[in-house]
Amino acid sequence: MSGPILVAFDFDHTIIDENSDLSVIKLAPDGELPEEIQAKYSDNGWTNYMGAIFEYLHKNGTTKDDFAKCINDIPFTSGFAELFQYLRDDCFEVIIISDSNMKFIELFLENAEISNIVYAVYTNPAHFDNSGCLRIQYYHEQDWCDLSTVNLCKGHILQEHIKQRDRDGIRFRHVVYVGDGYNDLCPALTMKQHDYICPRKDFKLWREMKRLGILDGEASELDLKAKIVEWDSGIQILDLLKTLQK
Repeated sequence: MSGPILVAFDFDHTIIDENSDLSVIKLAPDGELPEEIQAKYSDNGWTNYMGAIFEYLHKNGTTKDDFAKCINDIPFTSGFAELFQYLRDDCFEVIIISDSNMKFIELFLENAEISNIVYAVYTNPAHFDNSGCLRIQYYHEQDWCDLSTVNLCKGHILQEHIKQRDRDGIRFRHVVYVGDGYNDLCPALTMKQHDYICPRKDFKLWREMKRLGILDGEASELDLKAKIVEWDSGIQILDLLKTLQK
């Protein structure tokens, strides 16, 4: 089967070994948020919560350079520096689908010198306003997927990318999706028999798949067609891609 291999990544706790949003909290006075900011936290309103944090950090003197240094200090997850060098091969198309924000992801990719490897980034738009405050917006507002937050349905984004590339004349021989979080279950369920879902061992996606019996091959109410490759290092993903290239 000809055509490139699409490799789609989550960002936090997948490409990088931290949550980029939580990492910047260390920029707050004494590295802690006041109770009135913490009270804004909601599982389904993370983007609004981060918006409040960014405003608080701005009021306390955090600058663009402070954010950049903080993000650039975050390490790759084990094996991912090597994995991304391998992904320079033209037979791969790399995308990122993340509930982080565009500014943080761009900062990391540029510092790691891998921006040119990534075909597209789908995440919450973000920019620094005229005062220097980091502003974040929803990627979209959805009401069709109970597995996703209101601002980001990763399954929808993945399938829209595949459809658009098909219109461009590009048909992928395999789709490989690499993630760790609960919101990575939705894209997994949109994939086909010749595709691969790669959950990070002992993280939320892996634990949910185990709870549902998917990892053990037991019957599940969810129709997962893709093959499963568990990982705890990017080297395992690299090995999978080498196999798929043969």
